[in-house]
Amino acid sequence: MRYAIVTETYPPEVNGVALTVQGLEQGLRTRGHEVSVIRPRQDSDLAATGDTMLVRGAGLPRYPGLKFGFPATRRLMRRWSETPPDAIYVATEGPLGWSALRAARKLGIPAATGFHTRFDEYMRNYGAAFLQQTALRWMRRFHNSGQATLVPTRELLEFLQSQGFANPVRLPRAVDATLFDPRKRDHELRESWGLSEHDVAAIYVGRIAPEKNLDLSVRAFRELQKHKPNARFVWVGDGPSREQLARDNPDFIFCGIQRGETLARHFASGDMFVFSSHSETFGNVTLEAMASGVPTVAFDYGAAREYLRHDIHGAAIADGDDAGFIAAVTRIGGDDVLRGAMRMAAREAVSGLRPEQVAADFDALLRNLAEARRQDASVAAA
Repeated sequence: MRYAIVTETYPPEVNGVALTVQGLEQGLRTRGHEVSVIRPRQDSDLAATGDTMLVRGAGLPRYPGLKFGFPATRRLMRRWSETPPDAIYVATEGPLGWSALRAARKLGIPAATGFHTRFDEYMRNYGAAFLQQTALRWMRRFHNSGQATLVPTRELLEFLQSQGFANPVRLPRAVDATLFDPRKRDHELRESWGLSEHDVAAIYVGRIAPEKNLDLSVRAFRELQKHKPNARFVWVGDGPSREQLARDNPDFIFCGIQRGETLARHFASGDMFVFSSHSETFGNVTLEAMASGVPTVAFDYGAAREYLRHDIHGAAIADGDDAGFIAAVTRIGGDDVLRGAMRMAAREAVSGLRPEQVAADFDALLRNLAEARRQDASVAAA
């Protein structure tokens, strides 16, 4: 089969969407399919390869290093007219994504879309709550232009159905349990953080930005520190809030963006993952923390609702219960025996989420869309 993936974010950019898209692409290639990728040109790109089409893009405000792609309807129609894909996957709702759906519709190519980001929630986090319903209508129109909208959780599938999204389909996420592994705990790394083996490292991995509700994580850690004075808060990532956060909290440890094996070492060297975000559509980092054997405190939605069992793998806190979140960080962070029991339980809970199965399910969905389109064409020609 021949597939095309259209995305406005892609590694080396580090975010959940970029890494998820790359994983889907690699999974299809491993299964023997031809896959082309259409994305904005990045600063590190020298030239496009035969299976990659680069388009012009521009930087996203408040998101340094990330771009959105300009529309490319005509280029896509020329490319796909000459070598039509059997189906396409549009991962992002930007101008490039819209143009890909227009081109696919004109050429009769079936399209699946990915619902990766709750932009309606972002409106609230950036002080524009009055635009939430507008953002939701915009996303509904976009995704209903395709034949399927892929979502990672049952919770999100039910929400989209209730909001008039026509064809949501659940495609579970996976985690590389070979990469993210408790055995990658690094004592020298912990020493560089000023920690002994018996001290507590609270860790956050992700974008350091307002939509992540980081003030609550800080408050929770300060409460833990009253009981564990030697505890340290380790931050892995970057974003617009980092500079202010560092100024306000000079004892925090900032490690910047980490990837691959180095990221896995950072995860495994933590003792508790503190994740107070309200804005995740899924939250890949929750699975990565659990696979690394790190008890996790998060709100009960997205990946946490799907896989995190309260008081077994960490704590899944009811949305809006800030006091409960702070109490859970304090309780779990302060109890060495409890954290020890949670470490292996968290690892075991996600170790069976294999990327190979996700790739097979993704392949089957695209293949079914292509077959349905061929059948429709045959009926129309009869």
